[in-house]
Amino acid sequence: MKYKSVLIYIFLLTVVKPCVSQELFPLNEPASSVPKNVLGLRVLNQNYKEVNLTRSMYAIRAMYGVTSKLSVLLTGSISNHHDRKLPPDLINHTHTGNQTNYYTQSPKRGVNYPYLFSGVHLYAKYRFVSIDKKNSHFRIAGYGEWSKLAVAHDEAEPNLMDDTGGYGYGVIATFLKNRFAVSFTSGLIKPDSYSETQTDITGGPDLPTTIYFGDAVRYDLSFGYRLAPEHYTDYDQPNWNVYLEFRGKKYDAARVIQNGVELASNSIPLAASSYIEVHPGIQRIAKSNFRIDFSVGFALIGNSYVRFTPIWELGVQRYFYRVKKS
Repeated sequence: MKYKSVLIYIFLLTVVKPCVSQELFPLNEPASSVPKNVLGLRVLNQNYKEVNLTRSMYAIRAMYGVTSKLSVLLTGSISNHHDRKLPPDLINHTHTGNQTNYYTQSPKRGVNYPYLFSGVHLYAKYRFVSIDKKNSHFRIAGYGEWSKLAVAHDEAEPNLMDDTGGYGYGVIATFLKNRFAVSFTSGLIKPDSYSETQTDITGGPDLPTTIYFGDAVRYDLSFGYRLAPEHYTDYDQPNWNVYLEFRGKKYDAARVIQNGVELASNSIPLAASSYIEVHPGIQRIAKSNFRIDFSVGFALIGNSYVRFTPIWELGVQRYFYRVKKS
């Protein structure tokens, strides 16, 4: 019927917005799904200072509710995080008699890189547990992600959005009660390797070089609270939410193979590590389907070597509802 989609839209305005606005976390996906046949678009911007220049990423994401439980997200991004090839000072050498010993070292920071298209990132989420009560719910979803990137990443930490290709999977659990929401995400990341031919720093023929990035475990915890309105009287009321999100990762060391030989590593960014960041944020939702997110992240325990902090993130998102005619 032609009124079916109109009824769904009214349901979204009257039920979904009051219940879940505070779990529309700026950084981490909740276990809730994009409603069936609803399309969303999101524009993302991320900035941080590295020595004397600003590193930036710009991304656009399309979101779609395939079913009431299955959502898919497709993201493309550009950034000035990487050069077209690995840094020339990543690999160094010493001489012992007639023997040349190669090793990796930490490359210089604050080098100007061009903006490059990083690649695409595909994410799917399936909600398989829903316990809904009045003014509260508990939901669990499984997710899988895959990316195809071709940038010259020179750190061990994998990041499927902007740094390394590969795949990942995990689980999300989200609980909401009245104006408060909490969500926990845990998953694995299995990155692809990166290969190129590097100039031999001793003047010999070019050398095939491959970096095998470390596998990683991610652990994210998000809290959300609706500041206003305290009670809904009009569905066009602006909605204000505050968030506190923790993002953590533990990853293995990277291995660098050059000309068939694994190089010794003196590079801290290529070593195994772990960290936790804290990201306070604020969000405004207008007309039920347009939202603006802003957050800033700081190192809490350890440090990520793929980026500096503070890291500033801005997101603008809108949902589009299709009304079918008979």
